[in-house]
Amino acid sequence: MPTETYVRLLCPECGKRWEASPNDLPEPSEEFHCPGCHAGRRMSEFTRTERDLETLKTLG
Repeated sequence: MPTETYVRLLCPECGKRWEASPNDLPEPSEEFHCPGCHAGRRMSEFTRTERDLETLKTLG
């Protein structure tokens, strides 16, 4: 049974934490808006760790 891969996210503005599938997220350099406070930044700024960013780059 395959496991689902996810990226851990953290809003630099409001501190909201959540997880999402890399397939459901934009490219790291594209604009993204926090679902909590609607702050807009590059997607890469929402990844919690370098590993999360690498997962997004590889599987997104």
